[in-house]
Amino acid sequence: MAALRTGLLGKKLGMSQVFTEQGNRIGVTVVHAGQCVVIGKRTPDKDGYAALRIGYGEKPLRLANKPELGEVSKLNVPPPRLIREIRVEPAQLDQYEVGATVPLSKVFKPLTFVDVVGTSKGKGFQGVIKRHHMGASRNTHGTHEFFRHGGSIGCRLTPGRVHKGKRMTGHMGDVRRTVQNLALLAVKDEEGLLLIQGSVPGGKNGYVVIKNAIKRTGRKDRNAVREAVLATKDYEGVLGRWSFDANGDTSLTTMSGREVKGGKFDDANAVTLQAP
Repeated sequence: MAALRTGLLGKKLGMSQVFTEQGNRIGVTVVHAGQCVVIGKRTPDKDGYAALRIGYGEKPLRLANKPELGEVSKLNVPPPRLIREIRVEPAQLDQYEVGATVPLSKVFKPLTFVDVVGTSKGKGFQGVIKRHHMGASRNTHGTHEFFRHGGSIGCRLTPGRVHKGKRMTGHMGDVRRTVQNLALLAVKDEEGLLLIQGSVPGGKNGYVVIKNAIKRTGRKDRNAVREAVLATKDYEGVLGRWSFDANGDTSLTTMSGREVKGGKFDDANAVTLQAP
């Protein structure tokens, strides 16, 4: 079983862009996660598993019920807008104090990878063309009122029913979705922001859960870069594809296809580009 990854709660603010030292523009999703407070702990001795109860945001007192007010009154914190449990290893429970705000730099590191869980945008009741990407009928002479229909949904007397899971019209979106292995480009503690490269599920002001990636971690990513430098082979990194020659010179082909010459490797920042 893979090790559990610590995470935090946040709110998706929207899209922005960042520029590298070479002038390359990278689109990022801005997520605010700087108001996470530890509400409680789940211990293996009492609950059978280890987890942190994390609260995000603030809820008006008029909207909080008595159990919520009674829980936070002992901690002298306002009632949170959202509460979720984040599974952790039992040894990690002592690293967090109940009632304290969790700094972003304690959980996330820049140039690593994260998994984001959120609720996708609701599309309402949709047809089979948009919902399941089916092909429409021909819009030619002789076709009447049958341009975007789903077609036949069953057989004859046998089986005499519609099979379960048949792709038909219905409600689209508004479901829980997880996007894995998104690159975390920057962690801003003062503003409480995370800059994530990639698609984050949900719309603006939607609540998400950000966890360190379970399949791909930044530490393994830096080790792969180090091995690639020693073996003088190509490596697929966060910013693009790195190439190394026998002389130790490096070049980066970015996502947009632009090639940048020159660069150096260090343990802290993986690969730091030099001015071309």
